Amino acid sequence: MIEVLIGLISGIISGTGMGGGTILILLLSIFMGLDQHVAQATNLVFFVPTAIAAIFISLKKKIIDLRAGVVVIIVGVVGATIGAIISSKMNVNLLKKFFGIFLLIIAIYEIYSWYKMYIKKKIRHTKVKK
Repeated sequence: MIEVLIGLISGIISGTGMGGGTILILLLSIFMGLDQHVAQATNLVFFVPTAIAAIFISLKKKIIDLRAGVVVIIVGVVGATIGAIISSKMNVNLLKKFFGIFLLIIAIYEIYSWYKMYIKKKIRHTKVKK
């Protein structure tokens, strides 16, 4: 049952384009106790069908820049190959630490973006009213 919930949560987040795979890796390693390498590899298997579904919907809505997409795909395949080779040779604990640092950087960036978007606008709006 936990697999169904993890898949559903990750799938919904993936469909929105916000990186459901990151959530999937976290959920698989925390709640299912999977090794970091196994969780990351499982994420790759999960990613393909969910990405294809999101691509079809986005193509139908005509919200994909195909030219940019092709460039990103080509460079991404090269980067993914290099990353897979590097991570497969890494110690699991080191890989977990790098993943945690990655998540921390994303969290800091998102908090900063939220601050810029909402707090600074609110301060500017209050100053204009006076």
